[in-house]
Amino acid sequence: MYKKVASYFLIAVFGALVGGGLVLGYGDRFIAKPVPQSAASLPNLLQPPLAQAEISGVRNTAIVRAAQAVGPSVVGIANKAYTRDLFSRRVLVEQGVGSGVIFDSNGYIATNFHVVDGAQELTVSLADGRTLPGKVLGVDSATDLAVVKVEAAGLPAAVFGDSDALLVGEPAIAIGNPLGLEFRGSVTTGVISALNRSLEIGERKFKLLQTDAAINPGNSGGALANADGMVIGINSAKIAVAGVEGIGFSIPINTARPILQAIIEKGHVARAFLGVGVLDKNLAASYGYEWDIDKGIYVARVDDAGPAGKSGLRTGDIILKVAGTETNSVAELRAVLDAQAIGSRVEVEFVRNGRNRTVSVLLEEMPVQQ
Repeated sequence: MYKKVASYFLIAVFGALVGGGLVLGYGDRFIAKPVPQSAASLPNLLQPPLAQAEISGVRNTAIVRAAQAVGPSVVGIANKAYTRDLFSRRVLVEQGVGSGVIFDSNGYIATNFHVVDGAQELTVSLADGRTLPGKVLGVDSATDLAVVKVEAAGLPAAVFGDSDALLVGEPAIAIGNPLGLEFRGSVTTGVISALNRSLEIGERKFKLLQTDAAINPGNSGGALANADGMVIGINSAKIAVAGVEGIGFSIPINTARPILQAIIEKGHVARAFLGVGVLDKNLAASYGYEWDIDKGIYVARVDDAGPAGKSGLRTGDIILKVAGTETNSVAELRAVLDAQAIGSRVEVEFVRNGRNRTVSVLLEEMPVQQ
């Protein structure tokens, strides 16, 4: 009996000495019973965190720094046009919202042509919360680029990098306004998936950067930046097909540079043209025509006052080569002509009545579409 009582006493004393709790023992079982402590002795977990003197290197990554460098230069662009309401009143409505990149502190903004197409009024939302009216200086539908101007000075301008020096697999940071201004300044990350990816849209073949950084509607015209915080592309398109994820495209900044400069100087991009309307296999099929031509493109129309007409090309001819390059599609013809200087002469090989012929054509500047 004494031994049992003594053991209880020793256990109780031991429990009081360690941790402020009481340990009760019953035979071989022990139950720990905490002793209530005062609230003042507990750590206050609801206190605001102490301000950190600096962000740790683990958090302050290259992506964070790139977003901080480029983000302020990315704007929202609202495309507005007039329409009639149910009472036939003329009202201004928003047709869509895209993005843009300030590349000059005096208010010059790069964006996509399809962002400003058909706009009768533009509203530009800056990253600092200001809203300014914008004006389209000029567009280039062939490359889906445009320049918008706002009347402001001292704006944060992005630094353009070198898209020719990009490496497949290096980080890519997309900044824009997906799904509208409610999500303005959104940052998504990925990698450069491929370089010089050919994408044929309509009558043009584009050389684009491919990335898996998320590019959604509203990101168009926004920035694709590298880990150094430089803009290396203008986001333009994505493949929106069920089951396809992470395939977006951006116009390389080295392609955009001279186009943006030409738009600022002339309001358009001067290109050489042949002065013909042509059909290829795909276009013929879309119009319901049968195609029995092995190579080349069919001349459906000739502008008699244009370069081709002056050189003797006629409707019904089949163009095989221009400047020594095969032309089996409208996109290939456009690409060849875009590479030629205005005022230069090119050899055009074609077929007429089953006979191969060649003429020399003096290329002229493509008339500006009003």
